[in-house]
Amino acid sequence: MSDRYAFSLTTFSPSGKLGQIEHALTAVSQGITSIGIKAKNGIVIATENKTPSFLVDESSLTRVSMICENVGMVFSGMSPDARVLLDKARKSAQEYKRVYMEEPPTFVLVKEIASIMQEYTQSGGVRPFGVSLLVAGIDPTGPSLYQVDPSGSYFAWKASAIGKNMINAKTFLEKRYAETMEIEDAVHTAILTLKEGMEGELKESMLEIGIAETIQTVSRDGEPIQKHVFRPLSNNEIKDYLANI
Repeated sequence: MSDRYAFSLTTFSPSGKLGQIEHALTAVSQGITSIGIKAKNGIVIATENKTPSFLVDESSLTRVSMICENVGMVFSGMSPDARVLLDKARKSAQEYKRVYMEEPPTFVLVKEIASIMQEYTQSGGVRPFGVSLLVAGIDPTGPSLYQVDPSGSYFAWKASAIGKNMINAKTFLEKRYAETMEIEDAVHTAILTLKEGMEGELKESMLEIGIAETIQTVSRDGEPIQKHVFRPLSNNEIKDYLANI
């Protein structure tokens, strides 16, 4: 009898579930593992960089993306769905900046992304996004890490994992995580967590890492200021981290 509700997006089953959201979460659980860690002075997000064939140009595949100057994201699940959400998030960030003349707080962007994903769970003729996101950002309130799921629910995390190996990864993070860790330690922990679920030698081309942090810079008037930025790490930077593990 439950099969009657399996293909309906807007009808609850007798057990109180929406079947298509359950299937979307299954798609996420089959995706590449991604990690997010909140450090004392920033956020680290990391994921595996797997190519379907050695003939594919690795530089054309990116899972760690910048939304705006101070916020970035990584995903697990269906790449096309993540691309649509990334474009919508970037548009929302630009609209916020045009109105308020500053980069949006992380929470504002997360709420906007989650609202879009939730809308696709109760509209006819569409399906839920088959992707979960880890959104990393830093603003005047400090660093923050959010996980957004296909249902549109979102939570702030100290450390989280999504994708194929998320259960083992979360267990590893529970043992290794400390609230006092700095960004350097968080990067090492993220690499070690991903390494637990990978086979063979770990190379810099097999990882993507992004960090959100506060840097010291100079204003147009020559005054020292603090700037909140998100940036992906280069292969050379990842190689240096791997050398220290």
